[in-house]
Amino acid sequence: MKEISIVGLGYVGLTFAVSAASRGFRVIGVEVDEHKRRSISEGVSPIYEEGLEPMLREAISKGMLRVTESYGEAVEGSGITFICVGTPSREDGSVDLSQVIESSSRIGEALRNKDGYHLVVVRSTIPPGTTIEVVKKILEERSGKRVGEELGLCFNPEFLREGRAMKDTLNPDRLIIGAYDEKSGKTLLEFYRRFYRDRMPKTLLTNPVNAELIKYANNAFLAMKISYANMVSRICEKLPGADVEVVMDGIGMDKRIERTFLGAGLGWGGSCFPKDTIGFLKFAENLGVDLKLVKASIEINEEQLEHAIELADALIGGLRGKIISVLGLAFKPGTDDVRGSRAIKLVKKLLERGASVKVHDPRAMGKARKILGDDVEYAGSVEECIRGSDLCILATEWPEYRKIRAGDLSKLMRNPAILDCRRLYDPEEFRDVRFAAIGLGLDLWTSEMKRHRERKSTDLVEM
Repeated sequence: MKEISIVGLGYVGLTFAVSAASRGFRVIGVEVDEHKRRSISEGVSPIYEEGLEPMLREAISKGMLRVTESYGEAVEGSGITFICVGTPSREDGSVDLSQVIESSSRIGEALRNKDGYHLVVVRSTIPPGTTIEVVKKILEERSGKRVGEELGLCFNPEFLREGRAMKDTLNPDRLIIGAYDEKSGKTLLEFYRRFYRDRMPKTLLTNPVNAELIKYANNAFLAMKISYANMVSRICEKLPGADVEVVMDGIGMDKRIERTFLGAGLGWGGSCFPKDTIGFLKFAENLGVDLKLVKASIEINEEQLEHAIELADALIGGLRGKIISVLGLAFKPGTDDVRGSRAIKLVKKLLERGASVKVHDPRAMGKARKILGDDVEYAGSVEECIRGSDLCILATEWPEYRKIRAGDLSKLMRNPAILDCRRLYDPEEFRDVRFAAIGLGLDLWTSEMKRHRERKSTDLVEM
């Protein structure tokens, strides 16, 4: 099947659409936002992702991707429709399914007059049971057809990392297919075999509710790993010579644990982890299940920002009236997304404490300005940002910020001091300025510890 349609051209939908077009599929994208629709049609990506825009321009110019607001046109011109719309949180933390419901209704209406078999695949993150209890019922009511006969239905979660979305779409570490019936599963499996060819990832074929639960449980587990690292980091800060990076390196050498997502810092943010952990919690509460580990992870994550503020306060002897430079505003490097950004929340807390704040980010300044307004000063360069300030806080670990040296701080800042909230710097290189970092006990920093950091973990094993 070489023609597919994708409903919703946000992070998930647009990267998937462009990737599919690059693999030889003709893609019809449905987008209701007129500005976004026009931008994409002109080959201009509304989001920043490395490698996305050049591939988008190529897909548009070759006619492999076209964008419409018409569900009828999309459904009629394809054999598989992927639902990739947003599922934001409501005020109480539960999931707002309005976009999924609307999309399912419109797809069902478009399917009423279509002949032949059509597969609908949900990729939006939804609470377990939604595919069967909500999407299936709407599709059948609106189309007048039966899922399992004329219609196929699957839940197929994505596991994208913003900043690496294209790479993760083209080279995922696994596929999870939650199929309503055997034909649905086989149809989607055949699509992916054509998509990945001889690089087919490991695949788990299961039912929709398991697939839905896998998505929630997966993100909650990764969030717990980050919160665990942050919990341990607070112990390290109390012990002279302790370093959470070294501790996590040692833990991560255990094959049962691995090093990924064991990074201490400001905590997890973005568009997925905050929404999905709270959504998972609310879903479980409705079942009468108390997810204590998830609760603790969320609590640690919320405390971490205040902890960073206290480190900053202690480092320079108070924040009121001070000029603070914050480097990084996107929730992670490689993207311009500021949704759920810990850096943005950090800036707001600094302002509440009476500090004047200057900010810089290589990609996210425009989107950050919509949130922070005129409350901060926007710097066009790193040098401009740190000039005349009393404290520099590294909030997002953009590679550009690695170039900063102690001499730069001494030359440009009013009172040279730096708080490394993302563990980008070697403390040994900042001995001549006031320095603090998440998860680092500095008092007994020794040359032996420096040598330890310079050696690879494999070297340590061989000693």
